[in-house]
Amino acid sequence: MKNIIITGASRGIGYELAKQHLALGNRVLTISRNVEKLKELETFAKEGQYQFIGIDLTDFNEIEKVLEAVKSWEIVDVLYNNAGLCINKPFAEIKQEDLLQSWQINFMAPYRLIQVLLPKFKISSHVVNVSTMGAVQGSVKFPGLSVYSSSKSATVNLTELLAEELKENGPRINAVALGAVQTEMLEEAFPGYIAPTQPCEMAEYLVEFGLNGWKYFNGKTQQASISTP
Repeated sequence: MKNIIITGASRGIGYELAKQHLALGNRVLTISRNVEKLKELETFAKEGQYQFIGIDLTDFNEIEKVLEAVKSWEIVDVLYNNAGLCINKPFAEIKQEDLLQSWQINFMAPYRLIQVLLPKFKISSHVVNVSTMGAVQGSVKFPGLSVYSSSKSATVNLTELLAEELKENGPRINAVALGAVQTEMLEEAFPGYIAPTQPCEMAEYLVEFGLNGWKYFNGKTQQASISTP
């Protein structure tokens, strides 16, 4: 049994990640503001296998509750920093609150979660920062995503920095840059766009990468996309 933490687990890829890890018999903690959706995942779990907490990831103090929730765990094997906010809005119309909320969720929350959970990480632990192809230098860029892609790009850079700083004791830290996946977040940002990949398919890849990628990669960004975007 591995110990897994997943943010943004109330829908999309995070929800499917939780289901698949539970099916493998792993112990799972999910995090979201939407507690009702997190409760639904109990139907896929055996006794003692699943727990959830409803917190606001824009609040540094609330993030500290995650360590309390896993105080009985000897180790956190995989942390998926999956929660994200995608704002599709012309650059000229971006407001301060758009910038602040995006950077809080897409960059500051992963930063703080890794920091808070350091006592539970070992060299075999794996932090997977879920990013986007728009954060990859030299990739195709799209109008309207200046806030989303730039904040996710910062998390990619953080991945490289922390992999070096924490390499002696762990965790191993990698990012996965996703292309278009048919999630609610994509539909909200790009209404009517049909992505080539379903959440359950991307979750299957991320489950395998989360459990085993730490053996082969540290500070790397894996591109997982068959489309543009």
